[in-house]
Amino acid sequence: MIAKDIMTRDVITVSSTTTVKKLAMMLIKNQISGAPVAGKNGKIVGVVSEADIVAKKGKDVRAIMTKQIISVSEHDSVEKIAQLMTTHRIKRLPVMRGDKIVGIVSRADIVSAIALGKHVGLTPAYNL
Repeated sequence: MIAKDIMTRDVITVSSTTTVKKLAMMLIKNQISGAPVAGKNGKIVGVVSEADIVAKKGKDVRAIMTKQIISVSEHDSVEKIAQLMTTHRIKRLPVMRGDKIVGIVSRADIVSAIALGKHVGLTPAYNL
């Protein structure tokens, strides 16, 4: 199984100028725990999460977002995705086609695939 099989295709992104308050309301409204941050040209410039809101100080997304972007391609295996999530202690990975975001995979997407009985080849070393 690969990223495109389990990814969420309707990705909610935020701007780096979005206020932290507006970000918090957006996360609650959409029942998500984080989102990619898109620049003016649509390129992903970071990722922001509930943990960033709680742990960091700032008035806007730019001040609290994680600038190091770890992403996968739509053809990467779920096992590789799980390994990246575990190694980097993150909960979501943007799925990219070149510079364009085409989806996002969260730990919840992997758990849902398992719950639906889809074959997800996770080895014990990559337990989420």
